[in-house]
Formats: sequence, C-alpha cells, structure tokens
Amino acid sequence: MKNPEEKQFLNLPYTGICSFGKYPICTDLEQLDADVAVIGVPYDMGAQWKSGARMGPRGIREGSTLYSFGLGGAYDIEKDIMYLGPDYKVYDCGDVDMVHGDLEQSFDNVEVAIRKIVEKGAIPVVMGGDHSISIPVGRALDNIGKFHVIQIDAHLDWADHRSGQRFGHGSALRRLAEMDHVDQMFQFGIRGISSSKKEDVDAAKEYGSVILSPRQIRKMGIEEVIALIPEGENYYVTIDIDGLDPSIAPGTGTPSPGGFLYDEVNELLDGIAKRGNVIGFDLVEVSPPYDLSGITSQVGARLMLDFISFILKERDEK
Repeated sequence: MKNPEEKQFLNLPYTGICSFGKYPICTDLEQLDADVAVIGVPYDMGAQWKSGARMGPRGIREGSTLYSFGLGGAYDIEKDIMYLGPDYKVYDCGDVDMVHGDLEQSFDNVEVAIRKIVEKGAIPVVMGGDHSISIPVGRALDNIGKFHVIQIDAHLDWADHRSGQRFGHGSALRRLAEMDHVDQMFQFGIRGISSSKKEDVDAAKEYGSVILSPRQIRKMGIEEVIALIPEGENYYVTIDIDGLDPSIAPGTGTPSPGGFLYDEVNELLDGIAKRGNVIGFDLVEVSPPYDLSGITSQVGARLMLDFISFILKERDEK
C-alpha cells in the first residue's frame, strides 16, 4: 500500500475541463487579470476551399492538454531553463462569439474582445479560425502604436480581393499592411503555388515586405534571418499552421509541401522573442477534421506554449 504522503494530484491530460494548457478559465474579460489571455476565434467563413478551421480552437485546446505543465512549470532540457512557472498568470478566455453568415458582426466581436484584453494589460494570444481573423485582431491593436508584422505561412495572403470579397483568408496580410499602425512586414515560409498572383507579390515587395521561403531560410540560417528584423521594436506574429510541412501538420485546408519542421519554427519564435517586444500573436488554419490523429492540433498547441514561454522569459530578463 502506498504511503499517503506520496499521493499527488496528477491532473492528467485526459481528465477535467479542456481549457488551453489546462490553465484557469476567465470568460468575463471585465474581470481579467492576466499576463497572457488565450482566446479562440472559431471562424472559417473566409476560407476559399476546405472549411473546418472553425473547429481549430477546440482542437488546439484538446491537443494542448498533452503539454499541461502542472504546478511547477516546464523544464526545457536543451536550454536548461524552466518556463511558465506558477508566478505567470495565463488564462483561457474562451471563444469570441460568432454569428453564422455574418462576417461584419463576427469581426466586430473579435475586435471588441482583443481591445478589452489589451486594455487589461494582457498579451492577446489568438487561436483561429481561418487567416482572415488576423484582420480584426490587427484593427484592435491600433492603440499600442506602430508594430511590425511577422508571418509564418506557406502563402503570402496578399490578394486584393476575390470577386469583391476583400476579407478572405487569402487577403489577410494585405489588409494588415493597409493599416496605419502596421509598419514593415516579414513573411517567412512562402512557397509553391500561392493564393496571390504575381502582381500581388510585386505589390508586397513594393510595400517593403521581406519574403523568404523555407529553402532560402535554410540556406541563410535562422540567426541571419532574425537579424533582418529591426531590433527592439514591437512585433505582432501570425502563424498559419500550413507554414509547417504537411508531414507534421496535415490538418489544414491548404497544405503545401516543402514547409518548416517544428524545430525551425521553434527557433524562429525564440529569436523573435529575443529581438524585441512581442505584443501578441495568433495561430490559425488548424482544421481538425482533416487530421484524425490530432497531431496538427498538438503541434500547434506546442508552438503556442513555446512562444508564450519565450515571450514571458524575455520580459522577465528585461
């Protein structure tokens, strides 16, 4: 028989309420007191092909329970560092309310929620949803001041419109670039047949966007790529899961061969956090219906937890 003093509360991944990382839940943003506020946007009305990204937040939450760190935080054996200890206040704020078929009202709800999170002094961490959700998130960050956008994605997402539709997932980065508070743009992982035409790519380059494929980044090395980003400034990072190779993240509506591996994105995010001030980030386009194994949700959740860890660690050291 076990000694009663050995008994522990394990809170295993398959038990309890499925919040992000098994962190506490705060769905009333008026009561929010957090360092990081994770919020879902289950929206995929901007998808041009396969739907399913509306299930992304739920899938990511499920995948994140594998990496729930308990009371002591997470120990990184490679860096010999503890991350996300008990002193950090990370909350799962539930999902923004969606109105089916109503883009305008859904986007307004996103903007209101992100503005409230920023007002409360927390870092917004957003789970999409298709990539168009970055548009209302970007709008909501205007009071922070100028910031650079760093994108990890297979696609440039610089299409101006499709038959007059200007707010699809293939137009998200172009809409962000049109905002006065968005400064330079860095687009990493772009490859293959994209949602953007040649004239869209030319427009992005004319804007001043730095565009690099995984192949180019591997030749340059991560450190040289990070050095391209202005140091000590504000960054918003948008991560499309199809920036990763479909061999490790197949659960997305628009998979593209030749993508990043987990370690490469992890290293990019670590370098970005060290380079300056990350004001928030999103992870979009996870579509659980196309991945019965759940590995895409797990990889997405792991990258989110990694990046949250890197950001908070750097803020502690500054």
